[in-house]
Amino acid sequence: MRGAGGTSGGLGEFLLGIVMFCGGGYLLLDSIRVDTGFGWGGALFHAGGVGVTSGMLLLPFALGVGMVFYSARNVIGWLLAGGSLVALVVGVVARVQLRLTHMSAFDLIVIIVLLVGGVGLLARGLRDHGEDERPRAR
Repeated sequence: MRGAGGTSGGLGEFLLGIVMFCGGGYLLLDSIRVDTGFGWGGALFHAGGVGVTSGMLLLPFALGVGMVFYSARNVIGWLLAGGSLVALVVGVVARVQLRLTHMSAFDLIVIIVLLVGGVGLLARGLRDHGEDERPRAR
C-alpha cells in the first residue's frame, strides 16, 4: 500500500496535518467578524461625483427585470438587470470590513501553530519515507 501522495509512507502525518490545518483555519475564520456599511442611505460607490446608493441600483434592476419578463429577448433589459446586480454586489463587497475579535496571545499562538504546523505535516507526509533517507545504525 502506498502512502500519501503515492510515496512510501507518511499517511499518518498527512492526515494529522489536514486535521491541524482545518482546526486552525476554523479557529481563525471563527475569530473574524465581518461588518459592512450597507444601507439605503450610504453610497456604495461614487460615479461622476455622485454617490450611488443601493436603492438607486435597485430601480434600474427592477426596470430591467420587468423588461426581461415582458420579452426575454430584450437585450437592454438583460443589461439593466445584470449590470445593476453586478454593481450592487461589487459595491457591497467593496464595503466589507474584516476585523479580528478580541483574543488572547495564547489563542493567536494556538491558531498559528495549528495552521503552520498542519501545513508542515502535510508537506512532510507527501515526502518519500524510503529507507534511503533514514540514517542507518552501524
